[in-house]
Amino acid sequence: MKQYKSSSENETMAVAAEIASQIESGWAVAFSGSMGMGKTAFVRGALKAYGNTSFVSSPTFSLVHDYGGTPHIYHFDMYRVTDWDDLFSTGFFDYLNEDSILFIEWSENIENALPEKTVYIDIAKGENDNDRIISVKGGVF
Repeated sequence: MKQYKSSSENETMAVAAEIASQIESGWAVAFSGSMGMGKTAFVRGALKAYGNTSFVSSPTFSLVHDYGGTPHIYHFDMYRVTDWDDLFSTGFFDYLNEDSILFIEWSENIENALPEKTVYIDIAKGENDNDRIISVKGGVF
């Protein structure tokens, strides 16, 4: 496991860029962490690193955002997914067959459905209100 410390959204985005450089198509990135920890900021930084200029927002109500690009990026929010029927209704399993990268917030809600090629990222509050501890495991980490 590798850990990073961030004290701002820009630092979180810089960590995301470093990690994104090691993640290729066919992988999922599974986030855990409380609301407001910076999961969406992380996705914003990763997309920027891939040269994708899409506007990034949390897909809380739509469940999935398609950002396109190369690599093709999908961003899921599984906060409201509570069972397999909910998961199937998102079309999640169809996305696993694509040559893309899946960024999945609230991944703990679908832990048993995550693909073998998954990088796990937990973002937790640090010592100060703005500090975040970003823990990464899986893949090359």
